[in-house]
Amino acid sequence: MDDYSRVVSSVAAELLPKVASVRADRGSGSAVVFTADGFLLTNAHVVGSSRAGTVAFSDGSSGEFLVVGRDPLSDLAVIRAQVPTPGPVVLGDSDELVVGQLVVAVGSPLGLAGSVTAGVVSGLGRSLPARSGQAVRLIEDVIQTDAALNPGNSGGALADSQGRVVGVNTAVAGVGVGLAVPVNSTTRAIIATLIKDGRVRRAYLGLVTSPAPLAEPLRRRTGQDTALRVVEVMPGSPADRAGLRAGDLVLSADRHPVGDAQSLQRLMFADAIGRPLPITVHRNGALVDVIAEPVELTSRT
Repeated sequence: MDDYSRVVSSVAAELLPKVASVRADRGSGSAVVFTADGFLLTNAHVVGSSRAGTVAFSDGSSGEFLVVGRDPLSDLAVIRAQVPTPGPVVLGDSDELVVGQLVVAVGSPLGLAGSVTAGVVSGLGRSLPARSGQAVRLIEDVIQTDAALNPGNSGGALADSQGRVVGVNTAVAGVGVGLAVPVNSTTRAIIATLIKDGRVRRAYLGLVTSPAPLAEPLRRRTGQDTALRVVEVMPGSPADRAGLRAGDLVLSADRHPVGDAQSLQRLMFADAIGRPLPITVHRNGALVDVIAEPVELTSRT
């Protein structure tokens, strides 16, 4: 075999036993064994509102699973098989990926269990909107690949040439364009919270923002290249009560520089709920400090 085929074959041999076909009440897809005691990682949209379902492995074994937790705003869910599972995959770090790098997708597209496709990382840093009730959040740092993905691949593994799972396949955006939720420090924190609590609590400010480059004088003053421009402030929201306005440039929150939506979203988890959050903005040529108190994000927020 040529080198390319050897790599793909090696990754396939490593992952195929550890990627299950999943069937829930209203959907189907794939899931990846990531602990030795039977926890599997999949997409929230694969399990939907189901509490249980069935998993099937490439060795012919099958059985029920229970939903441990789901987080629609990251499109991740953790399930636990009620039957013995193969050993876990190795979770990698999507932050180490580069465009053009070989990746292998393993899953059950169109109900064809144990399918393997290969391609490259076509793009990094993509955003994918996710919704839970009225709440909408961007999944950041989404991986774009040209490895063929089809319905049923969702929840399956996207792996690097070492067989480390760096993403969870989640969507087909068009011919030759597949998207995967990254496996990184934020993902790991979400997974740990789902196992512990069954859900992820998030803080809500009530801001609609977009990244904005800083002019040279402000760049020198702050040491930042970008900030978040406030596009809209939700009436009655914590941001509104704090006095934030459309047109403000958010430079920092909780004394952390804010240069993109992800840097702000990383602060908006459970420990920020109900806690005074200092925010520095640039407004009319001056730096303005405000204090906001985020509330818990709910489907009605």
